[in-house]
Amino acid sequence: MNISVELTFSPLQDDFEIHIINFIKKLRASGLTVLENPLSTQVFGEYHQVMNVLHTEIEIAFELMDKGLLYLKIVKSDRSDYEPHF
Repeated sequence: MNISVELTFSPLQDDFEIHIINFIKKLRASGLTVLENPLSTQVFGEYHQVMNVLHTEIEIAFELMDKGLLYLKIVKSDRSDYEPHF
């Protein structure tokens, strides 16, 4: 089963940028399809592979920061090739 996950990672501290950059770099290195925009990062792939990567990388990211938020949306389909029709 393929899924699409949208993540918005928001460290609540002054050095937030480095935490976001490191998190995205880890996702890129995972071998999953990763798309980014200024508001969120999307990850696409097989359910177990995506969730295993997120489980590991979210835990590491949380351990490296004092406070933060992570918004996560999961869709049951691979939406990586989505093109607007209007």
